[in-house]
Amino acid sequence: MRAHQSTFFDVRLRRLRVHLLMVAITFLTQSTYTVMGFSRSSLLANTHAESPLLKTTTTTIIPDARSANILSNRVRVAVELSQSISYSDRSCKRHRIKTKKMLSTVIATLLMTMKPARAATATAAAVKTKKMLSTVLAALSTTIKPAGIATAAAAAPSYHLTRILFLRMLAIVYIAAFSVAKFQNKGLIGDRGIAPARIVLNDSQKRQELRSARRKEWAEERKKYSQKGSWLLNKLSDSSIATMYRDKFFFRTDRADRPLPCLLWLAKDRRNLNPWLDGLANTGLLLSSIMLATGSANALLISALWLIQRSFMSVGGVFYGYGWEPQLAELTFHAMFLVPLLSMDPFFGAKSGVFAVPSLVMWAIRFYLFKIMLGAGLIKIKSSDKKWKPGDMSAMYYFYETQPVPNPFSRYFHFMPKAWHKFEVWSNHVVELVAPFLLLLPFRRWRITGACMQIAFQFVLIFSGNLSFLNWLTIVPAILCLDDVFLVNNMSSFAQKVMIGTPMTSSFVSSLNTGSMQLLHTPMPRKLVSFAFFILMAKLNIKVVQNLLSRRQLMNASFDKLRLAGTYGAFGVVAEEREELIIESAVDADGPWKEYNFNVKPGDVNKNPRWISPYHLRLDWQLWIAAQTGRIERNPWMLNLLLKLMQQEKDVIGLLESDPWAGSDASPKYIRVEKYKYSYNKEGTSPYWNRERIGRYFPYGQGVLTEAMLKDIIRGR
Repeated sequence: MRAHQSTFFDVRLRRLRVHLLMVAITFLTQSTYTVMGFSRSSLLANTHAESPLLKTTTTTIIPDARSANILSNRVRVAVELSQSISYSDRSCKRHRIKTKKMLSTVIATLLMTMKPARAATATAAAVKTKKMLSTVLAALSTTIKPAGIATAAAAAPSYHLTRILFLRMLAIVYIAAFSVAKFQNKGLIGDRGIAPARIVLNDSQKRQELRSARRKEWAEERKKYSQKGSWLLNKLSDSSIATMYRDKFFFRTDRADRPLPCLLWLAKDRRNLNPWLDGLANTGLLLSSIMLATGSANALLISALWLIQRSFMSVGGVFYGYGWEPQLAELTFHAMFLVPLLSMDPFFGAKSGVFAVPSLVMWAIRFYLFKIMLGAGLIKIKSSDKKWKPGDMSAMYYFYETQPVPNPFSRYFHFMPKAWHKFEVWSNHVVELVAPFLLLLPFRRWRITGACMQIAFQFVLIFSGNLSFLNWLTIVPAILCLDDVFLVNNMSSFAQKVMIGTPMTSSFVSSLNTGSMQLLHTPMPRKLVSFAFFILMAKLNIKVVQNLLSRRQLMNASFDKLRLAGTYGAFGVVAEEREELIIESAVDADGPWKEYNFNVKPGDVNKNPRWISPYHLRLDWQLWIAAQTGRIERNPWMLNLLLKLMQQEKDVIGLLESDPWAGSDASPKYIRVEKYKYSYNKEGTSPYWNRERIGRYFPYGQGVLTEAMLKDIIRGR
């Protein structure tokens, strides 16, 4: 009989070992998920809501000393297992409670599978069991503690502080962009600027009138062949509202047949657009300053910023043709769906908690950053420039000297060892071709690692050159890969006040500390809007992905007429020599010739570069492009620039560092453009630049230009 009972217990104990092993694996899996930065609330069954041990300790009996020893060993293993777990900053009270319940279940299962013995031993067994359970729970409460801030919902991380930082960084970019518009647009696209905005509007108006006339002819012709049942559709199509919508939006297009959304259409007199240009820039500065100060925005404010930016893009011509302009507009369009419709509360919600930041919108913005970085990397390895490819890898050696607008550190970077420059090229390929995939992974720590790599990379570029607000803009979407816990754990108290501080930030951080922060269920209308936006961007980005995978990848292009989604890239080819255009004018054809100096464009060889990022000087940058692209026929705007300089137009002269004819009674009668090759002089020596004349850029040969000649050339174009 005793042998039979021993065999029976051996079978039960083998089953218990398997059960205990499965529970331990589940427990370790849960801990691994937590350490990796995300948890699965469904990892534990809901059946653990009540520990069965509490109901069985007074009725379950330990049969003999052997079973008691076995049970003690199992409990000791469970306690040691609990003590070996160290949670990361994402650990929280909920995980500790689940762990306690799980171990209690293990103990209860062990006890319940034992065969009850005599009632005489019940009291002693119950007391011993309670002591064992107390030991387990005490060990759990003292050893399993969070390493950082605990959140109330580890499975649904909060991004409210992240959104505050995102909006403030976006506001900084917009303040830079609208400052550029305020101080430069009158000289560039103003009434008497180099490329007046009214020309773009007038051309678009002509296209609209032509299309409207054609449609009227088609409508009259259609009446002859109208089919039965089409009367209602024809009536709606010919209604005044539909006609106005077509004429004011779809028929007003640019040369690429894309709609031209622009607030300047509201101006009654297109010969006096300067007040409108200033008004739009000032309005943009005001709205972006509000967003910077409050750390919040609503959909109406973001929409206004987007419309102002699109207005400048519509009429800006070559001076708004850089890749970061549509890139800024696209990110702003995404941001419309990241914020509440009307509320300016950064912690928008109800008394019981806050609404979660839309997750689908955040994933769309992460993909936006992904395609930017991947496109920048692919355009380099697909280009014909061998300096980006293994076997050469010298692109960065030339880049610091030939980039559009160097800064004071560019020369230092240029003269670093060539082995270091090769390392920079390899690092560039890793950051642009490998690291972007980390942004799309569901693992929190990997996403944070990818975001930090992108942010660090952009700061390196900021310190090495004046690349407008491009690098600052690229940092903005990377912020949405960081969550609130990461920001609070890695920011000093001063940084928190400056970067994410609001009147409600302290109480929100306290709720994170105590685990009392509650994320409310997102209302169904908001879910539907976010889902519709996500589907729209997914559809628009199909052609973007196809372009990235194609052999002949386009750079800085869009494939939808509203330019809501684009493909980007930069510096697929790096020049090996720096060529600069030097504009000179004189009273006499035989000289002396006076040189026009620009704010940051190299000219005077003794002038040191300046650091202006994120500010941007559009004319200086465009002259660098003109020097790279060849003859003046590819840069016809330069003819207008030369004419305005001859006429000493005030707004255009204001774009220069100084007017060489200021304070002189004479005015220029002749003008010419020379081309020079520039290179850095060694550090610690002067002049800062070495330059060597290449030849005449315009007019060709050895001639000179007069004002009358320039007018004839412009009229003949």
